[in-house]
Amino acid sequence: MKINLKQWEITDAEALVKYAENPQITRFMSDGFANLSTPEGARKFIEFANSGTDKIYRAIELDGEVVGGIGISVQTDIYRKNAELGYWLAEPFWGRGIISRVIPMIVKEGFNTLDITRIFAKPFHTNPASHRVLVTSGFKLEAIFEKTVFKNGEYINECIFGIRKSSTD
Repeated sequence: MKINLKQWEITDAEALVKYAENPQITRFMSDGFANLSTPEGARKFIEFANSGTDKIYRAIELDGEVVGGIGISVQTDIYRKNAELGYWLAEPFWGRGIISRVIPMIVKEGFNTLDITRIFAKPFHTNPASHRVLVTSGFKLEAIFEKTVFKNGEYINECIFGIRKSSTD
């Protein structure tokens, strides 16, 4: 099993369309993620992912096939030394340890190339698998915000996990 992080290419739009519409994935993502399941939405995302210097977005490639995505986005204003981590993996590839291998890769790249001191992720409380992989990757639970997310007609808690640059040196 060869796992690689690579820059998104327009030819990867097909994989986005193929995998992004799965309700098992979208239930844990922002509502805008569903836009990736259309050819136009996938193309726009890839163009966005490859623009600017305030983010690192990568396709997760398994044995030559794009099976997910991971990225970090630098925040602005007083939060400018922080970056938010987001990731997703196509359901057929769950349970293989792929995300636990790529999170440290993107964290290292982020701390080495961006002017940040903290990376954080905000998984829903209903996604314990994401909580486990973050802790395994060195993140610590920093906070739980009650009923801050409105998703699929219900309010759910948002968990904040963070890792500091000093803890990865």
